[in-house]
Amino acid sequence: MEKIRELWMDFFHEKRQEDNWWTRKEKMWGKRDAEIIRVEGRGKVFQKLVYDNEMFYQYLMHVTYVIKQKQKIHIEEQIIPYRFRMVDGKVKDHEEIERMEDEVKQDPVDSYETCEQISDRFSYDRLAAVQYAEAWWNSYNPAYRVFDVDCTNYISQCLRAGGAPMWGKPVRERGFWYASNTWSFSWAVAHSLRWYLSGSKQGLKGKEVERADQLIPGDIICYDFQGDGRWDHNTIVVAKDAEGMPLVNAHTDNSRYRYWSYEDSTAYTPNINYKFFRIGED
Repeated sequence: MEKIRELWMDFFHEKRQEDNWWTRKEKMWGKRDAEIIRVEGRGKVFQKLVYDNEMFYQYLMHVTYVIKQKQKIHIEEQIIPYRFRMVDGKVKDHEEIERMEDEVKQDPVDSYETCEQISDRFSYDRLAAVQYAEAWWNSYNPAYRVFDVDCTNYISQCLRAGGAPMWGKPVRERGFWYASNTWSFSWAVAHSLRWYLSGSKQGLKGKEVERADQLIPGDIICYDFQGDGRWDHNTIVVAKDAEGMPLVNAHTDNSRYRYWSYEDSTAYTPNINYKFFRIGED
């Protein structure tokens, strides 16, 4: 919708003057000898409500950034939800809609014990995992449920596409599995997948490495935005930038080829912690 695009572009240029996600993104790439040479946006309204003399809108903005780094160009894409209200023809309270990881009310466990025997090794097809991540970064496979906060569900699907075995059904606190009406905590909750990857002794498991540049496509990054020990988000590495650092895909605010550190995220804090997991290798 052209009017939404124009509204967002005005909002975008206004926000460029503030110390927010955009200035953090520019600084983030600037530190890496890179620059954003073009920004485009396409908007789509997904909710419209009318109350008295006010109209409330929610829309999705598909933002494309063209980034140049050491003569190499790549395109980053994000789907960002926004809302605003119209009062007497004027836009009020235009802001991004923030969503946090909270798929289940139960408090998932921080470790996973082996309660059944499957192979302790599996052959991880990194190419298949990345191809799946690319195919579904901005859409939803109808074979799986869509969560309001979908980041871990999406990553689990990528891992499954790469050959990760499912086990532990029907105990939600055990293993890594998905069924039509239920699933393990590790499948759908960021905190649980982080602990599953570091604690599993069979099937799907992760080997923790110290630095992001040690990761390769198909590996997983976990994020604790507040640094409080509660893991909030997961991404999958799909490529490397010109300096060999990971670019990632993710769901919830759907993203493609995003720089791994998430310094431009509205959830980012200086206390952020990361875990870097190599998948499918002992």
